[in-house]
This record gives sequence, C-alpha cells and structure tokens, in this order.
Amino acid sequence: MITVQLHDVKINAAHGIYDGEESLGSPYVINLDVTYDEGSNDMKKMSNTIDYVDLFEIVKARMMVPTGLLEKLCDSIIRHLRHQYPFIKEVTLSIHKLQAPIKNFHGKVGVTMNKKFNE
Repeated sequence: MITVQLHDVKINAAHGIYDGEESLGSPYVINLDVTYDEGSNDMKKMSNTIDYVDLFEIVKARMMVPTGLLEKLCDSIIRHLRHQYPFIKEVTLSIHKLQAPIKNFHGKVGVTMNKKFNE
C-alpha cells in the first residue's frame, strides 16, 4: 500500500453556521492521507499513481465553496477524490479551523473523517 499525503495545508475559506463565518472566512489547516494498493504497478507513469498536485487542486476548489458543517465538507472532498481516483482504498481527512468563533477560546477546532473502500 502507498499513502500520498498533503499535510499542514493552509487555506483561507468561509465555512460555518455562526453569524459572519460564511462571509468573513477564517484560516484552516488541512491534513490528507490517500492510500491505494500499488499492486504490480511499475510506478513509471504518473497515470499509475496519485498526483499530489491533483489532490491539492481538488481540496482547494472544494474549500472555496462555503459549507455550514465541516463534516459535510470532509465528505464532499472525499467523494470528489474517490471519483477522480476510483482505486483509492482509504482516505483520512482532517480540517481544522484556526479561528473558531468561541469567546475566550485559543486553539483550533475541527473534524477528522476516515473512509475505507473495498471493491
């Protein structure tokens, strides 16, 4: 098995259910692990692997669409990844909001979603 990773990706986006979140936006950090079975793959062509540039573009494009819940956002990104790369076996995606609208809170909030695919 091979895992392609994007870690500590910083993107400003507008997600949330509280007043102003979808209009003001805030910084997010995304961690993504995409696992696939290399099988008898000779790894000589990009088409035989997962391109981390494509992964980033999928994540970035979906992060630009305002969404109320981070859980829904994670699910949507994972569905897009699976559509682009149907041979994916597992995806783990974490999205953390660095400036949560919580009074006197200093830290980050977020969700992690893990999906396994069997074919």
